[in-house]
Amino acid sequence: MGGGFGGLYAARTLKSAPVDVTLVDRTNHHLFQPLLYQVATATLAPTDITAPIRWLLRKQRNTRVLLAEVTGFDLDGRRVVCDEGALELPYDYLIVASGARHSYFGHAEWEKVAPGLKSISDAITIRQRFLMALERAEKAASEEEKRRLLTFVVIGGGPTGVELAGMIPLITRRTVPAEFRFVDTTKSRVVLLEGGARVLPTFDEELAAHAHRDLVEMGVEVRTGAMVTNVERGAVTVGGERIEAETIFWAAGNECSPLGAMLGAPLDRAGRVQVEPDLSLPGRPEVFVVGDLAEMHTGGKRVPGVAPAAMQSGPRAANNILRLIEHRSTVPFRYRNKGDLATIGRHRAIAQLPSFRMWGYPAWWFWLFLHIMYLAGFRNRLSVLIEWGYSYFTYERGARLIAGGKGLNR
Repeated sequence: MGGGFGGLYAARTLKSAPVDVTLVDRTNHHLFQPLLYQVATATLAPTDITAPIRWLLRKQRNTRVLLAEVTGFDLDGRRVVCDEGALELPYDYLIVASGARHSYFGHAEWEKVAPGLKSISDAITIRQRFLMALERAEKAASEEEKRRLLTFVVIGGGPTGVELAGMIPLITRRTVPAEFRFVDTTKSRVVLLEGGARVLPTFDEELAAHAHRDLVEMGVEVRTGAMVTNVERGAVTVGGERIEAETIFWAAGNECSPLGAMLGAPLDRAGRVQVEPDLSLPGRPEVFVVGDLAEMHTGGKRVPGVAPAAMQSGPRAANNILRLIEHRSTVPFRYRNKGDLATIGRHRAIAQLPSFRMWGYPAWWFWLFLHIMYLAGFRNRLSVLIEWGYSYFTYERGARLIAGGKGLNR
């Protein structure tokens, strides 16, 4: 269940196995989520970081792909219920890899004002609102309205928030100023709000400090210890301070897919399923949960909800199923942390690897190479490489398209 990193890598692991595989997803595409913010900031087109799941698995003769939405499980009968009962899928073994979505900490009403970034539709909505703010500022009647339209607030100082906040001033101050006649986009204000003590809290403190300095040098107003108490159209409230801003983006938290709760297993506070060491459901050795949906541990530490963890846990679950078929014992999951990366802007990035750390130019080039390597499909790699080269030498953005949709009217 799920065509993200966990589900896709599990299906690929079973390519040559004597089994029949069914992969179910409610969209028809696999998404390279680490580059979503580049779609949101008009650097890449949606097709650059997506690939049809059917195409990715076209050579696996033992695999079929279904476009459907899982709406329940019959674990005793070993069936998956899809599309409100219109489709039922029997199984011998089940892997659930439905991932996570952004969390508003009990304030679901904030999502209409401050969209998060987890899907292609999210990225398109953010791109629409970002570009429309510039267009509306061009025809604004007063300086006060222009200031509000040129103020962008990003809530959340993790990798997504930092990457979003770092790209906005690059566009407003280097890419588009010459294109507008009645508004000075170089006067844009970008505010990054982080409730904790520092940005990028999962990174080494020294690397996070590098990122903080880079953001400030780029013109981002970074505020730590800034707990958001209200989000409404046109403003964000931090404690007793009201920040007037037409465009607000959310990057502050995650909550798991509701499919986790449907499995009837114990959950942690974020809704992650508490799995056995081999990733199986307690009391259900034929059911496995992987990726962001699972609370996984290695060496007594919780495995972070990042793409590499899904890429590793999906194949482990698949291999454990093959071991069960062969009447062998399963193997506990061991996460190999190959490092963490975050890009802050042009020539600015940080890399925290097991044996060394990098920042600045070296980390940026390493980040670029790694993301090209992991993109699915030759066409995607070539397309992204061309777009990045174009942006690098011209400061232009190749995907500044405003189309009809929910990003225009709020």
